[in-house]
Amino acid sequence: MSKLRRIVVITGIERELGVCGGAARVARTRIPVWVLVRARQLGRSEEELLRDYPTLSRDDLDNAWAYCALHRDDIFQQIESNESRESSDVHRPQT
Repeated sequence: MSKLRRIVVITGIERELGVCGGAARVARTRIPVWVLVRARQLGRSEEELLRDYPTLSRDDLDNAWAYCALHRDDIFQQIESNESRESSDVHRPQT
């Protein structure tokens, strides 16, 4: 049996195989950075995100934005992958 490996990428952001598909996430949560970035793209303010995710702090958001700045391509690929997966689920025939 292999052990899960947690990697702290930057302060407050970690990746762990088997948690959130291995995507970077806010430490000690199951909230991926790409979800927060996508919410901002869709017009959510930081205040709204803090209200939507009451376990997050302003520091958590700052850490997520810093991670995104350093790993922009990875974050946008995860957003694109999720969007295309959701799109194919909508168009999949029901059985």
